[in-house]
Amino acid sequence: MCNMILFELFKTFFTIGLISFGGGYAMIPVIELEVTEHDWMTIQEFTDIIAIAGMSPGPIATNSAIFVGYQTAGFLGAIVSALGMVLPSLIIILIISIFFNKANKHHTVQSAFYGLRPIIVGLIVYSAIKFAISNELVGTFSPHSISLLAIFGLSLLALIKFSIHPAVVILTAGVVGIIFF
Repeated sequence: MCNMILFELFKTFFTIGLISFGGGYAMIPVIELEVTEHDWMTIQEFTDIIAIAGMSPGPIATNSAIFVGYQTAGFLGAIVSALGMVLPSLIIILIISIFFNKANKHHTVQSAFYGLRPIIVGLIVYSAIKFAISNELVGTFSPHSISLLAIFGLSLLALIKFSIHPAVVILTAGVVGIIFF
């Protein structure tokens, strides 16, 4: 039974790592779909994992895979999930690096990369909206949701307008959460 779960974790994250483009945030909707379809955790549990993975050092998709793997099958599950997520990129990068200088100058390759940009932005925005809905930031107007929107707005303002380091914003938001919630 445990070997089957480990195989399923590896296969799932290997597939996600192989077919997903645009970085970790663009992979979140795909990971969420797989995690909930396999009944490895609820959407709320996954949302909590994304919050932790986003604050942890390293790529969010790999961190998410590690947390999901650990939650599902312990330490071995975390290792298997991480390998599944990382191996496709490693293999593809090794192959691409051999041909990159020649291929990058080709018009078709440049056009393909240009065409992928909008979908990557769309996946990131979709992920942010799903995350906001599951955390009741949008959809309802209660004192709780308004306070969450205020923290979001002030955090965004601190990052964009005042260029405050993201770590400071994250820590401050955490302290505010402790105080108010």
